[in-house]
Amino acid sequence: MVSLQPPVCEFGLAAPDFRLPGVDGREWTRDDCMGDNGLLVMFICNHCPYVKAVIDRIVRDAAELKPLGINCVAIMSNDAAAYPDDSFDNMRALSERLAFPFPYLLDESQEVARAYGAVCTPDFFGYNAKAELQYRGRLDESRKETAPAGVRRDLFEAMKQVAGTGEGPREQIASMGCSIKWREG
Repeated sequence: MVSLQPPVCEFGLAAPDFRLPGVDGREWTRDDCMGDNGLLVMFICNHCPYVKAVIDRIVRDAAELKPLGINCVAIMSNDAAAYPDDSFDNMRALSERLAFPFPYLLDESQEVARAYGAVCTPDFFGYNAKAELQYRGRLDESRKETAPAGVRRDLFEAMKQVAGTGEGPREQIASMGCSIKWREG
């Protein structure tokens, strides 16, 4: 397992469109997912220890961002054949067990992860209402272990700012996580 940090935020970069199947049985596009004030696109998976350390906080933050007009979507782009914990059935089970307040989508071709430039799980892309990138940072200071309660909620605070102003903070700390598990060939 390789630990990676994504690059810094490219402010204003347009959110690539997508059409992906969700664990809820429907297909989702970027515009279906967009909130009135923006969209948080999260590349996650089931097996990654970095995601496991923060998944409850991801669910909490997504639920708290929704009333601010920020919708969220989670995309799983790993090679599920090589990592069976990330299978579609296991994605559905995790989504149901934790009552995800957002669609959980499968990027089987890995084309969406490539279009976004996702490099790790978790990898967060926060967009304003114009689908312009405003945040590419961490959830909080958690790593493979959950940070103590009460730490600064970097992602939540940044997306709250995006909801209110359309712009993200100029200083951002990169997320850290396991590499996307790309298919060979």
